[in-house]
Parts: sequence; C-alpha cells; structure tokens
Amino acid sequence: MALGDDDGYAAALAAAAGHARDWLSSLAGRPVGPSEHAAGLARIFGGPLPEAGTPPVDVINFLATEAEPGLMAMPSGRFFGWVIGGTLPAALASDWLVSAWDQNAGLRYATPATAAIEEAAGQWVLELLGLPSTADVGFVTGATMANFTGMAAARWRLLADAGWDLDRDGLFGAPRIRCFVGRERHDTVDLGLRYLGLGKPEQVDADGQGRLVPAALDAALAAGSGPALVCLQAGNLHSGAFDPFREAIDVAHQHGAWVHIDGAFGLWAAAAPELRHLTEGFAEADSWGTDAHKTLNVPYDCGIAIVRDPSALRAAMGLHASYLVHDVDGPGDPFEKVPELSRRARGVPVWAALKSLGRAGVAAQVGGMAAAATAIARGMSGLDGVEVVNDVGYTQVSLAFEDDETTRKVTARIIEDGKVWMSGSRWRDRDILRVSVSNWHTAGEDVATAVEAVRAALAAVRNS
Repeated sequence: MALGDDDGYAAALAAAAGHARDWLSSLAGRPVGPSEHAAGLARIFGGPLPEAGTPPVDVINFLATEAEPGLMAMPSGRFFGWVIGGTLPAALASDWLVSAWDQNAGLRYATPATAAIEEAAGQWVLELLGLPSTADVGFVTGATMANFTGMAAARWRLLADAGWDLDRDGLFGAPRIRCFVGRERHDTVDLGLRYLGLGKPEQVDADGQGRLVPAALDAALAAGSGPALVCLQAGNLHSGAFDPFREAIDVAHQHGAWVHIDGAFGLWAAAAPELRHLTEGFAEADSWGTDAHKTLNVPYDCGIAIVRDPSALRAAMGLHASYLVHDVDGPGDPFEKVPELSRRARGVPVWAALKSLGRAGVAAQVGGMAAAATAIARGMSGLDGVEVVNDVGYTQVSLAFEDDETTRKVTARIIEDGKVWMSGSRWRDRDILRVSVSNWHTAGEDVATAVEAVRAALAAVRNS
C-alpha cells in the first residue's frame, strides 16, 4: 500500500489545504484581531485526554473550525503590530514540503538535499546583503537565537585569544568579557548575553533616534581593558534607526572588540539600493543576526546567524560523536553552526523566497515596506492632534497624541475597532502608538485604512 492511499494522509492533507485557502482568502476583509479569547478556546480544546482516537481528517476539520475565532490576521496587510511579517506563497508552500519530507536537517550526509538547499540559501543571503562570502550561515529559531549564536562565537574567540580554554575550563575563573550595548538596543540582546553567562551589559549613550554614539563607545571601551564584545543595532524598535556602523565598528576594532549586529528586521535594508546607505560599513562587523520571518516574509522559526569566523562558530556550537556520520568532503554539517542537533530544514523556505523573488524582487519588497511607512507617516502628520515622533527612514512609525492617556485610549480604540492592528509602547518617556510595516501585502489601500483608523479613533476618544 502506497503511503497516503488509505492511512489518513490524503484526506487530512486535502482538508488542511482547503482550510488554509479559506483562511488566506478571508484576510482581505476580516477584522485583524481575534473575536474569541484564549480562556474560551481553552475549554474547547482542553479537558481530559480522550480515551479513543479521532480520524485525522476529523481532527483537522475540528482544529481549523474551532481555532478560527481565536486567530489574529497577522498575515494581513493591515497588521502593523510589533515587527511581524507575512508569508510569501513560495515560502509557505515550501514549508509544507519541509514538514512532509520530515528530514532531520542536522547532518549533511544523511539529508543531502536539504543541506544543499540551505547552503545555497546561505550564500544567497550573504550575496544579497553584501556580507563576506566566506562567513558561516546557520539557520536558528529566530532573531533571539541568531544573536545568541553570534555572541556565543564571540565568547569562544575572545576567551581563546585571551588564553582561556572555554571548552575545558568553563566560565568560572575566566577573564571577564566586557559587553557594550546602545542604550536603546533590543532587550533580546541582553537575554542572549544572560543565556551565555556574560552578565548585564554596559549601556552606551544613544542619540534622539536611538543610535549609539561612537564617541561614547570609545570612552566606555577606553575606561577598562580585557576582552570586549560590542553589540550594534540595525533597526531600532521604535524609530527604525540604524547605528553608525562604520564609525562604531572602527572604534570597537581599535580596542580589539568583537562586533555583533542585531539586525532582526533591519539587516535586509542592505538589499534595497535606496536603503543601503543605512547599513554602510556593517559588513566590517564580526557577526550578524536576523530573522527571515520578518522583512523577508518566510514562516516563523527561521532566524539566521552569520559569523565571519567559521572556526569560532563551529567551536562554540559543534560536537563530534561516534554515532554521527559526517560528510568529510563537504563544508561541514549544519548542526555545527546552530545550538541544536535535531531540527527541521528551516533554510528551505528562505531558499524558496529568494528563488521566487530574485534580487530585484527582494529589493522591491523591502523598499516597498519602507515606502509604505513613509506614506503612513505623511498621512498621520496631516491629522490634527497626531505627532510623528521619530524620523521615518525605514519601516517604523511612532505616533503620540495629546498626552499619554489619550495615546493609550486611541490605541485601545484602534484594537477594539479591528480594521488595523497597531501596538502601544513607551519610548523616550512617552506612551506611543507604534506602526511596523513588515508585510509584503501592505499596499496603498492599507495605508489609507491605517490613517483613517487613527483619525476615527482619535475623534471617538475626543468625543467620549
């Protein structure tokens, strides 16, 4: 009997495909927010584990039907909350294949197809972003683990250069690595440093848009000695601003520091000619982290860690065991470049996205997001009582209203209304409404809807 003929696969997959098409076709008109809360859904999906099983197709139909009220329309072009991308068609379909293929993508010898696809995807990413062609590329879960992986390589190299054998002796008694971050870095950088046992970083002054000040970094580095790690940022969470890479990297390297760049959504600016100036000099860093789910728009679970020094990355992440069959003639095994041994072939959707878009398509997608953010900012600035509080040069727009209370009420109204989704935050001692353009679907009508939603929400707050 052929797999899928009579074992439940055919009917279950057909049902899943039908429900997926229904979901995607609903995005254009449905409210962005969910209509049911988790507590109500928990009663539907929870309870005692059934004694008897359920046919796969019935499971899928129940799952799709009952989950629908609790789904956020994150793939919609009207979703501007946080920094969350949609999913390109080729990336989504290839991710289905990854699940169906069911390959453990850790070993090149065992899964040559996925290894070759990921290697090609990694080289395309380096080429697209203008990063060193000899760098190692690892596919991890997201931007947090991409930063963790780059900084793990930094930890290994810095201690090795200081004469400390990290693998043998661990961290106890090791030379202290001084870590420096901009005052407005993303909190996940601190999280990665905590995971690595490197402690709380020293904060360096930033300018009004959140860009690290190179002179302040120079002074901070000069105030001490020993191994140092500097973390820079491509894309501030609130302003979208980029650290001055050329100057900051030059300062850091003069002090012998390793430079890591957190480019969760901003690294992709290098792919668009009109935005490339934002990343000028960033190729001189030592490691980079990004998330392909964000600006590239592939499914979740697809961070990318890039490290200039492959030996440091593989020393930090790799292992050797007698039961593993290594590909001795190739460029190394995928598991040597990531924190996991077993994993899905995350790089396949990246390959599919890049193959479907090409260099010109990626440039148009990234540039289109930035253009939509500029159009939103222009529309918002024309509204009475709305202040655009950041310099909009990439994909982020931060708005404030008459006072913090008004801003919070407008944010709540927008979420309740559901035509668009924007998230509240606090930046530079003010409550703000943050607009993130991260979806390839976002078009002119979505921009107009966003501006009108803010206008209507503010009017409703004023009249309440």
